[in-house]
Amino acid sequence: MTVRFGAVTVDWYGLATIRLEGRTGTVIYIDPGPEAYGTLEGHEPNDGDLVLVSHDHHYDSDSIRRVAHENAIVVVHESIDATELDRPVEQPEELPYEVERVRADESFILGPLDLFTTPAYNAPDGPHVDERGDPYHPEGRGCGFAVTVDGVTAFWPGDTDALESHETMDVDLFMPPVGGTFTMDRHDAAALAETLEPDLVLPVHYDTFEAIEVDADAFVVDVANRGVPVVLDDPDDH
Repeated sequence: MTVRFGAVTVDWYGLATIRLEGRTGTVIYIDPGPEAYGTLEGHEPNDGDLVLVSHDHHYDSDSIRRVAHENAIVVVHESIDATELDRPVEQPEELPYEVERVRADESFILGPLDLFTTPAYNAPDGPHVDERGDPYHPEGRGCGFAVTVDGVTAFWPGDTDALESHETMDVDLFMPPVGGTFTMDRHDAAALAETLEPDLVLPVHYDTFEAIEVDADAFVVDVANRGVPVVLDDPDDH
């Protein structure tokens, strides 16, 4: 289903693939792809004005081409290098769009949009590490995005733990990863939602594959019991 929140409509297609559309018609895609997860299967809208890619695991040049129109702006984290990926993709600069690389903690004005990035990583002494004890997402290898469209500030933290730097943010729509394993889990996300006090929480990055399966209904109950409005979207409905 499409979630309507203020002047913005939101569609979640699975994993971290999110589409935001403002009342004035501006369309933003966050982390479209990779195609292997089928998040955009059957969709080729080419309507995106702005495409945001948080880190290499979510970078897919074919998916960007699928959603972006010819005059789109593509914003990717500075660390993304197609030669390091285990699938054939183009480098961001090879795409036929205006491409901007960003660090964490940057802010921009892109036409009618305000955009800023946030740190996104797994702590090396935390639970989200691989069998060698290395963080799945080391610091400096990705970011989160907050974008304000038609007066609504929507925040996707990226593939990350819940960080102290998140706690002082002022956001209207919070779209946290809740699947655990590679990111904050549903308990961490619920606690962060209580701290942020957004006007709406829409969880993402869960149930796309076995390692991030989660009880989404339990997350909804947890967040609602904390007095924060929350809604679920179903990628299969898009």
